[in-house]
Amino acid sequence: MPFYHKAGNIPDKRHVVFRQDNGTLYAEELVGTQGFAGLSSLVYHLYPPTRVKQKDKAYSVIPKIAIENGLDAMSFKGFNIQPEADYIKSRKTLMVNAAMQIGLAAPSTSPDYFYKNADADELLFIHKGSGTLYTMFGELKFQYGDYINIPRGTVYKIEFDTSENRILFVESFDPIFTPRRYRNDFGQLLEHSPFCERDIKIPQNLKTHDEQGEFDIFIKKKGFMFPYVYANHPFDVAGWDGYLYPYTFSIFNFEPLTGRIHMPPPIHQTFESKNFVICSFVPRLYDYHPDAIPAPYHHSNIDSDEILYYVDGDFMSRNNIEKGQITLHPGGIPHGPHPGAIERSIGKKETEELAVMIDPFQPMMITEEALNIEVKDYYKSWLD
Repeated sequence: MPFYHKAGNIPDKRHVVFRQDNGTLYAEELVGTQGFAGLSSLVYHLYPPTRVKQKDKAYSVIPKIAIENGLDAMSFKGFNIQPEADYIKSRKTLMVNAAMQIGLAAPSTSPDYFYKNADADELLFIHKGSGTLYTMFGELKFQYGDYINIPRGTVYKIEFDTSENRILFVESFDPIFTPRRYRNDFGQLLEHSPFCERDIKIPQNLKTHDEQGEFDIFIKKKGFMFPYVYANHPFDVAGWDGYLYPYTFSIFNFEPLTGRIHMPPPIHQTFESKNFVICSFVPRLYDYHPDAIPAPYHHSNIDSDEILYYVDGDFMSRNNIEKGQITLHPGGIPHGPHPGAIERSIGKKETEELAVMIDPFQPMMITEEALNIEVKDYYKSWLD
């Protein structure tokens, strides 16, 4: 959960007269989610954030669904997604339900436009590459292993340091938070939490852009992209304060919880939303009971699908898994370790696996983009 932060110049009270050096009033804007009941920040612009100069014809970015109702275990080779120069076009949605979209992106250059998702919080996991996220709240450096949490409605621009970038993205139509059980009544992360506020990186180096002209902002809303041209730079902010802002958290700062016998997946939980959870599997010591079986036991997916994105290391419960590969184990049928994995795990002391798991509470539909990178007959991979 983000904590209170402020940057730049702000008045002593909210909603009072606050003038620039030239005598012009700053344009105060409340940015928030869930109406006036969720997280929010107050932002002070040099110019009103409403100065639209031009808008062009909207175009559809609605994913094309290939499988609306399926029950097959499936797998996809994520690194087969081909790089594209344009950041928006590089985003390939693979799975969809009413609450979220999951996909991959391989942008090769930094966009010269700004982008805003007006529908969904975005969680970007950086598998390859590094760079800087620019917003009106300041700058956020990111690198391999970082989650970038971007609240809906945030105008941003990304500058990449390299041409090879691989991103797993989640778009959530409900806000994304840290797990409630890790926080006290005041929002502070508790001592048993596998991470703390020191691990959360917040925007720095606030720069006020006093620039007028033509600034392209692509706004995603209800499956359409709306090209807008604004009359002033969207990062014309002199100061802000509040609880709503983008932040990064590195998967390498997740401190694993371990036990004498195999612990269930919720110990890996990192984020939650109304209709899904996200977990981080990181290098850790295995179970230390003398007869422990480190491999996970077979379990039935009844209430959720299970989606695993393999980042690095040797994921001991799976055979023939590559970096960037995704598996989908649908709710309704059991799954478990691949043949030989249980025996291989006995006696092992630690694992170096690195993976991101997404558990949606509503079945996922599969897109045509996903079928382009499908591993055929994955559902047969449990046969001896």
